Amino acid sequence: MSETTYQAIAMIIYLVAMIMIGLFAYNRTSDFDDYMLGGRKLGPLAAALSAGASDMSGWLLMGLPGAIYLNGLIEGWIAVGLTVGAWLNWKFVAPRLRSYSQVASDSITVPSFLGQRLRDRSNLIRIVAGIIIFVFFTFYVSSGMVAGGTFFEASFGMNYYLGLVLVSAIVVLYTLVGGFLAVSWTDVVQGLMMVTALVLVPIVGIAHVGGWGEMTAAVRDVDPNIFSLTGGMTAGLAAMGVISALAWGLGYFGQPHIIIRFMALRSAKESARARRIGIGWMALGVIGAGMTAIVGVAVYQHDEGQLPNAESVFISLGQLLFHPLIAGFMLAAILAAIMSTISSQLLVTSSAVVEDIYHAFTKRDLSGNNGVLLGRVAVAIVAVLAAALAWPRSDTILGLVAFAWAGFGASFGPTVLLSLYWRKFTYQGAIAGMIVGAVTVGVWGNVSGGILDLYEILPGFLFNLIVAVIVSKMTYQPNEEIEKEFDEALASVSSD
Repeated sequence: MSETTYQAIAMIIYLVAMIMIGLFAYNRTSDFDDYMLGGRKLGPLAAALSAGASDMSGWLLMGLPGAIYLNGLIEGWIAVGLTVGAWLNWKFVAPRLRSYSQVASDSITVPSFLGQRLRDRSNLIRIVAGIIIFVFFTFYVSSGMVAGGTFFEASFGMNYYLGLVLVSAIVVLYTLVGGFLAVSWTDVVQGLMMVTALVLVPIVGIAHVGGWGEMTAAVRDVDPNIFSLTGGMTAGLAAMGVISALAWGLGYFGQPHIIIRFMALRSAKESARARRIGIGWMALGVIGAGMTAIVGVAVYQHDEGQLPNAESVFISLGQLLFHPLIAGFMLAAILAAIMSTISSQLLVTSSAVVEDIYHAFTKRDLSGNNGVLLGRVAVAIVAVLAAALAWPRSDTILGLVAFAWAGFGASFGPTVLLSLYWRKFTYQGAIAGMIVGAVTVGVWGNVSGGILDLYEILPGFLFNLIVAVIVSKMTYQPNEEIEKEFDEALASVSSD
């Protein structure tokens, strides 16, 4: 059989398995709460791997290796910032959010939690938050679809648009059918596939080039600064780049598709075990991605000529180093990364549209099949809009992810932290802060020059925080219900 046939067999096995998991989850999804949050029955292993897989997406196997391949280890500061941010998120947000979201009227989405926690009777906070989620997640989902189209183009020579449609159709199918449980269970399989591939490719690649010494020598011949953590730049430019990269870690506090896993845990106590599993998985993943890029420099830039697309370095190494069938499963790991994130984002966007925008305006009952049906319709609508954005292929995967990541981190990060740790936080402060954070990212991300080259998440996060605190101090009024609920949530974390 040809290489393409072997790889196609592996891909078909993987795709069929994902659909089967979706059908299995379908039989365990009976109402809207199950569809969106899995009945809060997620164990620590599933929560950790689901959060990691839905977080990392195609950027871990394509975007990050591609950036390091082109620019060296200075791009690795992104991985450092993300790992630290993920640890802090699991440590300080996960247990409190799990407890507080249940105490606050058993909220099943981030906007509904904020609305209940801050006693916003106007539902304005849920509407604003829902709109922000809808806008930025549409960009985020489109980045995954771009990755899907690029993946099939680089792997099989398939037309970019056909690959985009194929990935979109499969992931929408199992998300429509199985909801949160399907997404979480497929994430576990996908997370294990991703980290296995990222460990194997650099190990085999180093052996392929003759060992560690030969690899580093070949890489230095290409670029003496590739191992430099400042990239050989001037102190000012290097500092700007490092600060911007580390600032990615701030984004974790506000990513709805990640922190929703905290709300789905069986108990707040299990967040500690999930944290250890998740950070271990993440460390292996980002180190493997970095080493894949370095091996790629030794193989392609030194020995065989530059790759036409740097973001395909993992794909090319997998096809070069392994039997076609094994390479096929390596390719499936990339597809797993892409699909796990798209599915999570579609589901969270669906919940925002149905629970936080539609329900806030209409007040219609979402119990039983009615809510599930509306959720599935919302998934389909968002998928179509995201595919339309991805069609022109006008940006890199990492560029699209960076914009959406900043949007959520700046809009929701300070809001979530203040809601969990400050009693005097008000809904007026939350609304003002979220709007300022989102607008800052939108404006700052589209200008350049000097300090404006700083990653937009940092000014957006800081401006949100400042405005939210100032407006909350101006509008705060004692509320016995909020005080009681705050104490109950803290007590619940302690008892777990």
